[in-house]
Amino acid sequence: MSHSGLKQFVRQLEIETRGKGLYEITRPVLEWVAGLEIETGLLTVYIRHTSASLTIQENADPDVLHDIETFFARLAPEDDRLYRHTMEGPDDMPAHIRSALTQTHLAVPVLDGAPALGTWQGIFLFEHRSRPHRRMAVLHVTGA
Repeated sequence: MSHSGLKQFVRQLEIETRGKGLYEITRPVLEWVAGLEIETGLLTVYIRHTSASLTIQENADPDVLHDIETFFARLAPEDDRLYRHTMEGPDDMPAHIRSALTQTHLAVPVLDGAPALGTWQGIFLFEHRSRPHRRMAVLHVTGA
């Protein structure tokens, strides 16, 4: 691939959460990439927060998402006795831990003009805080 043919596109995606949980953002990401003039390249999705994260996960059976949320609740419980950083509420430090154990960015190849996700794969924002938030993800595509 020639470097002179490379193109770049960037978009910020705002996601409103209603509290803890996995929020699928696959559709707006796919729709955005489909409108670009890219056949082959790389999509990067980056979240601009330290108490939420990103993951690629199964989007067919909601029990998978439930089990993941339950596992993380056990892994990083909301118990002020466990943490020094408690000023922002009992859910804040566990949110930072959950975010550190997951991902702040995802890299997905773009093939034939679309992210090369598997049949049951979806892109999810993983909200780790209890109250609703307005989260920002940056989408970046480079390719030709």
